[in-house]
Amino acid sequence: HLRPAFDSNGTVTAGTSSPLTDGAAFVFVCSEEFAAEHGLEPMARIKSIGVSGCAPEIMGIGPVSASQKALERAGLSLNDIDLIELNEAFAAQSLAVIGELDLDTDKVNIEGGAIALGHPLGASGARITGKAAQLMQKNGAENALATLCVGGGMGMATVLERV
Repeated sequence: HLRPAFDSNGTVTAGTSSPLTDGAAFVFVCSEEFAAEHGLEPMARIKSIGVSGCAPEIMGIGPVSASQKALERAGLSLNDIDLIELNEAFAAQSLAVIGELDLDTDKVNIEGGAIALGHPLGASGARITGKAAQLMQKNGAENALATLCVGGGMGMATVLERV
């Protein structure tokens, strides 16, 4: 039996949280012109970005409104999204976002998320976005959604399209 981390009656435990791990990620973002001039082959194009905030007490739900903003800016709906890389701070947080957005779980973290892979602080944005771009190439997906919940109530989402 694992003790709850925050609330004595809570569900967040060491077993339902992403482990803090060492790690690094790198994403090279440039214009299409720069890529062509330097012989680089792009994997994906950033179609739109959404950023939002919510009450710090419910910080994990930030990706919901951020995703809605990013999708609206891209002129897309969730039906147009082929795969989703969702930040997994905690299982309960991930399930809340999945439920609020009514996500198709067959499209979410198809090769595992931070609970399985670890959560290298400071590298999550690049890891999640880079993984989404890789999975789009690997699976022939046209569009992906990459999301982050950030401590303090921030949420971020990026819509990518395969190049």
